[in-house]
Amino acid sequence: MTDAATRFAVVGNPENRRVSLFAAAVSAAGLPAPRVVPWLTVLREGGAAFAPGEIVRIDSPGENADVDRILRGTDDPTRVEGSARWYAGFVAALRGLRGGVRLADPDDLAVLFDKRRCHAVLAAAGVPVPFSPTSGAAGAQVRGWDDVRRLMREHRMPRLFVKLAHGSSASGVLAVESAGAGRVRATTSVELDDDGRLFNSLEIRRYERERDIAAVVDTLAPDGLHVERWLPKATQRQRAADLRVLVVAGRATHAVVRTSRGPLTNLHLGGDRGDLDAVRRSVEAAGARWADVLGVCERAAACFPRTLAVGVDLLPVTGWRRFAVGEVNAFGDLLPRLTGLPGGPAEGLDTYAAQVAAVRLRLRPQLRPRPPRPHPHPAPPATSAPVPTPATASATARDATTNNHATRNAHAIN
Repeated sequence: MTDAATRFAVVGNPENRRVSLFAAAVSAAGLPAPRVVPWLTVLREGGAAFAPGEIVRIDSPGENADVDRILRGTDDPTRVEGSARWYAGFVAALRGLRGGVRLADPDDLAVLFDKRRCHAVLAAAGVPVPFSPTSGAAGAQVRGWDDVRRLMREHRMPRLFVKLAHGSSASGVLAVESAGAGRVRATTSVELDDDGRLFNSLEIRRYERERDIAAVVDTLAPDGLHVERWLPKATQRQRAADLRVLVVAGRATHAVVRTSRGPLTNLHLGGDRGDLDAVRRSVEAAGARWADVLGVCERAAACFPRTLAVGVDLLPVTGWRRFAVGEVNAFGDLLPRLTGLPGGPAEGLDTYAAQVAAVRLRLRPQLRPRPPRPHPHPAPPATSAPVPTPATASATARDATTNNHATRNAHAIN
């Protein structure tokens, strides 16, 4: 395939700005507009087929009520519950994509959307991560609040994060801390109503009564939970700070600082963009090297070698000398109007243009299909969370532990 014949396809929600921003980047590169395959079509028809030379971008299935209704099994997209069902349906849908040249590998995505597996993969590769007793197949199972309390005592974790194993965008995340005399409090975006139902909210809440915290955790637990030690973050202007770093084709290309007065820095939850130049100065003043900071993110991305781009959430520890990876996000490139790092391979390009440029570079002069190779990720751990049907559960487990023939007929660019 020559560069002039490059054709993109996007699996996404057509009305979503992720799709429109990527399509704009493709058109700006002088290439034909991408063919958009709606997630709703994929789910209703059990998959989709792509031409041998089509470059297939898999985008987020989020922010579409009909898609969410199928995956999560609820009529209210603001509900928190149902993430295990969502995960099973999402992984099954990935297996139904046939042909094309993938920009994201289904096995990579299955790991990235399971925080327990992702943490174990990163730790095994020597990537610095917060301590977690629930990491990997041998990790502790969290069946409810009593297990969280036990893990806090056993591992001397007075402050920790409780996360949905298959959550995203801070959905279901609780920052839990001991408050002395046996008391605890939790900061979260989860709203607990009078009937015990959980809803995502854009308002940060603090629960001071242990019975309320227990009610939230006990309700989330059937979907699978992951817990991590709460690292003390470095600050910028008296606000806790972390970074979202996009890694494209193995190189850190974009970075944004997120700051907050509380433990949750997500921008959609009221976090503010910080000063990246000031972060770099703080790192260097502490005796560390900025290149090494970006290198941590690149090492994390290298754990997913068959996926073109991932967003790495990097946690700077107090003092700006040590860093840990909190999350690796499969769909972490929605950073509107952010251009590439100065002097880097994407300088002057937004996150989508950078990915288009990386693909075009790798296609010259011709994309050569490569033979399949064993995938580096371990088999998934057993989960206590329910899945939609026994047939789906069986297929998901089988596909996650074998090299599915149909999937391996599509070769990722890496």
